[in-house]
Amino acid sequence: MSFGELWKKYGFTVVFLILIAAAITWVMMSGRAGLEGAPELTTTSIVLFVIIGMVAGCLGGWIGTGGCSVMLPILHFWLGFPAPLAIGTTLFAVIFTAISGGYGHFIRRNLDQRTTLWLGGFGILGVIIGSWLFTILSSHAALMGLILGIVFLWPAIRMIREGLAKGMPGAVQEGNSIEAPAGGLAAFGGVVGLLTGMIGLGGGYALVPGLIYLFHAPVYITMGTSLATMVPLAVVGGVIKLVQGYVVLGAALFMASGTIIGAQIGAATIKRFKPATLKLIFGLYFLYVAIKFIGNYLGIPVW
Repeated sequence: MSFGELWKKYGFTVVFLILIAAAITWVMMSGRAGLEGAPELTTTSIVLFVIIGMVAGCLGGWIGTGGCSVMLPILHFWLGFPAPLAIGTTLFAVIFTAISGGYGHFIRRNLDQRTTLWLGGFGILGVIIGSWLFTILSSHAALMGLILGIVFLWPAIRMIREGLAKGMPGAVQEGNSIEAPAGGLAAFGGVVGLLTGMIGLGGGYALVPGLIYLFHAPVYITMGTSLATMVPLAVVGGVIKLVQGYVVLGAALFMASGTIIGAQIGAATIKRFKPATLKLIFGLYFLYVAIKFIGNYLGIPVW
């Protein structure tokens, strides 16, 4: 493969990584990498953040999600981030993942622009309202954990079901557009945006199955539309969380660099794995996370 072909394929990713590297340099030199209440940034934690991001990026490349469902519980349960900081940091990191993935689908016209505008436009409104509710919930960490646990049940059940069924029952496999009523798309986008603002999950966990099962969208158009819709939701939600003081910039940027690399690995290796097997594995993982969140709220320790 010639240099020109390589640049055409990976040039945007390289430029994006350079910009993130510059942002990391500025954040580290200005002393804004950490945040009170978050674990101290060390060489070990930096490596962990990049690895976590790469795993999340690979997952996105394999099954079409933004990676929030991987990053958020790891930050909270195993790296000691308080729930509000884990939510804000994860959502900010997903800004870069969504832009990188959404751009790739956009230049390939692998998305429905009308659907993206309806979902994204009303999703932004939902994010703003959800972010206001987040400020209320942030002082009730236990309740926030319960909400996260309930929300994680959705992707867990969906992935386990699809993994066992070895497919997406009822999904439309062909077509290059999503024929759905504007009112339905607006309502759906608003709900997804509301949850994004409240609990910091980028929306891919809900957008993909929602478009397929509720609106009978073609699978490959759904993946691109989902990632493109996540761009405005993550940007607005992530910036609001940053202004509110819930984003640990160092952790977010290192994870973002990992997700971009991981997304390329996922795209390059997707044919090596059976999607149904991957969905079953991650579905069981999300079920464990849901039980752990709910167990903590009820005072039942889950290892």
